[in-house]
Amino acid sequence: MTSPLLQTICSRLLLGSLSLAAVSVIIFSTVSMLPGNFATSILGQSATPETIAAFESRLGLDQPATTRYFKWVGGILHGDLGESLSSTASEPRFVADIISSRLRNTLLLAGVTALVAVPLSIILGILSALYRGTVFDRGINGVSLTTISIPEFFMAYILIMFVAVRLRWLPTLSNVNDGMDSFEWVKRMALPVMTLTIGIIAHMMRMTRSAIVGVLSSPYIDMAKYKGASPARIILRHALPNAWGPIANVVAVNLAYLVVGVVVVETVFVYPGIGQTMVDAVRTRDIPVVQACALIFASVYILMNLIADVIAIATNPKLLHAR
Repeated sequence: MTSPLLQTICSRLLLGSLSLAAVSVIIFSTVSMLPGNFATSILGQSATPETIAAFESRLGLDQPATTRYFKWVGGILHGDLGESLSSTASEPRFVADIISSRLRNTLLLAGVTALVAVPLSIILGILSALYRGTVFDRGINGVSLTTISIPEFFMAYILIMFVAVRLRWLPTLSNVNDGMDSFEWVKRMALPVMTLTIGIIAHMMRMTRSAIVGVLSSPYIDMAKYKGASPARIILRHALPNAWGPIANVVAVNLAYLVVGVVVVETVFVYPGIGQTMVDAVRTRDIPVVQACALIFASVYILMNLIADVIAIATNPKLLHAR
């Protein structure tokens, strides 16, 4: 017989696929309903009707919306994201070629941020639970509440003002390219990483603290105390393994946010990621690029939430059975 965990994973995969299909319809419909003529915005007001008609015919813009949707989805299933509206007859530009390097930059930014933020938030959460009620705990919670309340774009400008403009430690822009050496790449990525780290570390740290404090009220923790175990041993050996479920859940959700929520940060620092690409595509009305970027964001968010659900279920077998 199939294990309950495998059945649950398969059901979550099915729900994730259905959610992604619904999101694709929403993305395509929303973009299609935007006002204005896309061909005119690309070719300019001086374009003749014949030129506009030929442009729309070459890109399939003259077809019905349902036909264009199923053609778009069929191309995605075959690895074809379509052709950019900025293409010309002599120089076609494919969406996959435009966003591939930008997606790599975004994943690199998210990965570096995760390597910094996840261990730091877990350590701070453990220390806050270990020294619960002390000045350290109150100070950490006060700082985390403050950082949660500050919007990311405002935090980015604060860092630019003090770290880049006044102290001149780091550059204000993060316009990296493949020709840079590793040191220059890290230097230009530092401010975006700092901004994203400050934005997500408070959520993960507070959830880690809350999960560990909740486990500390369990009877087996009292038994460990009666046996003379030290506070650090109680948390690391007894409380933390049983608190991995909610901690892993909030970590996975915040990792999804690192990819999905980088639009503002990439725009502020002019970082060449997929968020900046999407903003530029919206500005130029490059609809295939906008649709592809939005679908990638939705796919990453659904996938990370699926991983969070699976981790939570795997670490808490009670969730496998309906009450």
